[in-house]
Amino acid sequence: MKKLVIIPTYNEKENIAAIIHAVLDLEQDFNILVVDDSSPDGTSEIVRNIQKEHPNHLHLSVRKVKDGLGKAYIHGFQWALQNGYDYIFEMDADFSHNPNDLPKLFEACKKGDMSVGSRYCNGVNVVNWPMGRVLLSYFASKYVRFVLGIPVHDTTAGFVCFSRKVLEEIGLNNVKLKGYGFQVEMKFRAFQKGFKIEEVPIIFTNRVQGESKMNGGIIGEAIFGVLNLKWKSLIGKL
Repeated sequence: MKKLVIIPTYNEKENIAAIIHAVLDLEQDFNILVVDDSSPDGTSEIVRNIQKEHPNHLHLSVRKVKDGLGKAYIHGFQWALQNGYDYIFEMDADFSHNPNDLPKLFEACKKGDMSVGSRYCNGVNVVNWPMGRVLLSYFASKYVRFVLGIPVHDTTAGFVCFSRKVLEEIGLNNVKLKGYGFQVEMKFRAFQKGFKIEEVPIIFTNRVQGESKMNGGIIGEAIFGVLNLKWKSLIGKL
């Protein structure tokens, strides 16, 4: 079974080499696709240098347009499907998601159709986040679960494994949200299609190197995007 970890990047030169080696050093055979949004800091050049050592396991796609996390992932998903991967993972470049948890996500996904690395299914497992950020994230997930009815505690999680059939059937071309709302939309579309979603408890650690991409526009899109998703589902236009 072919497994691909998609890592979207923009200005991640401090983290990218370390995260690539951490994934490739796992005993299970994970491949990596870095989707870089033309980072001006040289992230893609670092990836190209590492590719010389791992040409069959490390892949790079550089996008000319920086138009959101969701669009970067959709690009990666389409590449994965075209190249015959069976299980496709989302993971951040900054070690907020522990690469050692990838095998757990894989095993959970094999039992269902999709697995989510969850910060909130077993208490609150977040390290080095300001309390305000923790509360915002936690209650945002509660809000999404209440409005959309998704049976997932961490609805905004970005550490996810999809089986191929989920990405083939949920309608990637119809996914509209770009920021953190994208994570909600992917889960909602999978839930609406009747796919089984497994949650795996993880410990989320705030980035040490580089800068966060969170901003007010991303939060606003997530809040109002959820209401729009609900409305579309009610009128059959999802």
